[in-house]
Amino acid sequence: MLNQQPDLDRLFRALADPARRAMMERLSRGPAAVSELARPLPMSLPAAMQHLGVLEEAGLVRSQKTGRVRTCAIEPDALRLAGGWIDARRIEWEQRLDRLGDYLSTLGAEGDGDGRDD
Repeated sequence: MLNQQPDLDRLFRALADPARRAMMERLSRGPAAVSELARPLPMSLPAAMQHLGVLEEAGLVRSQKTGRVRTCAIEPDALRLAGGWIDARRIEWEQRLDRLGDYLSTLGAEGDGDGRDD
């Protein structure tokens, strides 16, 4: 997992920007032309293309040029890498919370038999 760290860093850095996340949300519905991805964003087409470049460098998006139109699509393997990392963290925390719940139940059970008349 350590050798995947630079990939994860690049991936999460790319997803940290709201404009890039908006592009990813649009691409989750299917491929789209660069102009379509840029249209709803409050920026110039060259600025949108820079954001797409960041997404491509991170491996989240791939693009293909046909004639004068560049079409972008999500690269699912990169999302699987991020999802796997997030799932591992979720599992760790669920296990910790389960252990805490067990411990608190044990404390509660011990407290029930303390001989006090509450």
